Amino acid sequence: MRKYTLLIAMLCAAATVAAQESPKPTAKPADKKASIQLYGFVRNYFSFDSRRMITVCGGEYLMVPYDEDWNMTEAETYGDEHRFDRNAVPETRLLALTTRVGANLMGPQLLGASSSGKVEADFAGFGTTNSVLRLRLAYVKLNWEASERASHELLVGQDWHPVSGSIMPEVLGMAAGAPFRAHSRTPQVRYTFATPSGLGFTAAALWQFQFTSPGPDGESAAYANRALVPELFLGLNYHSRTVYAQLGVDYTDLAIRREIPVTDIYGGEPYTTLHEGHCRSFSPTLYAQYTEGLLAVKLRSTLAQNLGHLNMFSGYAWVADAGSQESYQPVRSSVSYLNVAYGKRVRFDIFFGYQKNLGLPDGYKFAIPAEQLYMKKGGALHQLQHRRL
Repeated sequence: MRKYTLLIAMLCAAATVAAQESPKPTAKPADKKASIQLYGFVRNYFSFDSRRMITVCGGEYLMVPYDEDWNMTEAETYGDEHRFDRNAVPETRLLALTTRVGANLMGPQLLGASSSGKVEADFAGFGTTNSVLRLRLAYVKLNWEASERASHELLVGQDWHPVSGSIMPEVLGMAAGAPFRAHSRTPQVRYTFATPSGLGFTAAALWQFQFTSPGPDGESAAYANRALVPELFLGLNYHSRTVYAQLGVDYTDLAIRREIPVTDIYGGEPYTTLHEGHCRSFSPTLYAQYTEGLLAVKLRSTLAQNLGHLNMFSGYAWVADAGSQESYQPVRSSVSYLNVAYGKRVRFDIFFGYQKNLGLPDGYKFAIPAEQLYMKKGGALHQLQHRRL
């Protein structure tokens, strides 16, 4: 009972554990002792952009440039010499929001498994100021690992989304391949199974928290929470000394509720009707990585359907109304990237990204009014995507 109590105290109150004797870095779970290893760094990030950018995370995470916004009314009145693009404005920024602190936690053996955990934070949250301590990762992990038998791993807590993955392309920018790479850390329960041959699978149930879906009431986790069924992911894995590959599919269900005011045409009192609908979508994804010596090749391709909560150019649209029941369809897009890097002291790196908007499953591409389209990151990106849908 003592070791269980110690593990709980370690994970819930890291400061108490830190007061114990500092363990050696080589401490192993098999020692049946709880330990903690602190880490962190200070990072200052400077960037220059030739025009205004669509950003998230307080300007730290650059997505794409704003679309053109010409002052046509003034130009028509005063002549073309007064014509200009409102978004053709250069910007610079210096930010240290991603300065990071964290702790790797090591626990005793539990149920025959090695126990561990992680708590990690930076300063890219939002509050009355633009630099609030933000929870990045916080999970507990049990690992039943065997050299000659299948291994099992159970993770509970906030970690990287399986479609995003903790393995990132090698790029200089903080956005880590955006907008071609999904990006999300989210609460989840994830189980991973692996055989000695390298084959296995990953199954996860996920809930939205910091990275949320767009909708009639703005970006919120409420649409996913009201669906009751969590986001689900299932992937087949292969892992060898040089190759890691995964073929998976993500299922998302959003429940949208809208209260619509109605005026009685016969002079009665105005009243409100409740309209409800679901947007359900499947997003297959393929990831592959090859590493050998100084060479690393990484690629991912995703048929993204309603993955706005993964910081992708995605969302859904209202397409029909049958009384109080509404019908929604996901916006589909093909998103891929290829990253090749080589070297050690001097490392050469190249990144290719491609995205094509495929519209809605029923073939709608240009007939969706802006007020019926729910895209990621508010009005500017909403309009950009509507124009190119």
